[in-house]
Amino acid sequence: MLLEGRRQSLSRLLWTLVIGLFLGSLFTKLSELFLPESAARDFLTMSVAASLGPLSIDLVAVAVTVGPLQLTLNVLTLAGILIVALVTRSWI
Repeated sequence: MLLEGRRQSLSRLLWTLVIGLFLGSLFTKLSELFLPESAARDFLTMSVAASLGPLSIDLVAVAVTVGPLQLTLNVLTLAGILIVALVTRSWI
């Protein structure tokens, strides 16, 4: 029973992050389209990116190559994650 609660909270955390990242990237694209050139737009859309890959696994019978995977964060992405976290917290 305790493991089931942990698995459920981990699942909720992962979904919160994924949906928050999508919402934040939507905010970023909308701000790039509709905000005029300004310091505020530059601040909101300036990103930090981390990448991993490509990762190759060869198991003789099966070979898999994944990547490169890239995670890009900015202020609006963090705002999207925060909004989704607050909404899911209120649903609990």
